[in-house]
Amino acid sequence: MAKQTPKSPANAAPKPAPPRITAKTPKPPKGASKPPARQRAKATLLSGGNPQIAKADGDAPVQAYIAAMPGWKRDVGRRLDEIIVRAAPGVHKAVKWNSPFYGVDDGEGGVAWFLSFHCFTKYVKVAFFRGSSLRPLPPGASKQKAVRYLDIHDGDDLNEKRFADWVRQASRVASEQG
Repeated sequence: MAKQTPKSPANAAPKPAPPRITAKTPKPPKGASKPPARQRAKATLLSGGNPQIAKADGDAPVQAYIAAMPGWKRDVGRRLDEIIVRAAPGVHKAVKWNSPFYGVDDGEGGVAWFLSFHCFTKYVKVAFFRGSSLRPLPPGASKQKAVRYLDIHDGDDLNEKRFADWVRQASRVASEQG
């Protein structure tokens, strides 16, 4: 009769796998030039096509937001940014709550934010935080008494002269009221 090998019990531990050997990539010598940076991953678009950009201060995150705006909205974002910078010299920029913000010195070492914009499915919404102080009033009303909006749709002609005037007024009001 042939000798039978005993079956291993069902609860026996499996044999551990042999250790893997991997080759390490050598570090380049100090002072050597770095290889070109990898392309940045595309920003995630939230509902309505609004770019998701990490909260940060400065021009770079605002430019990243604008670059991530989809389609025709990107051109609107670039144009708005250019007009704002020209109309409010020394403007402070930041991305907060996935929207670019623009502000001026508040006189106490901080920033008084006066404007923001945000992408929606069919338009870009510009918010003037103290818009009820502007003349003429921006066309969009808000649930908040002081805030006024300007909605820009694909194909709309932006009245750049009026927009620049609103930016000048809004930045002046923000710096006075802090």
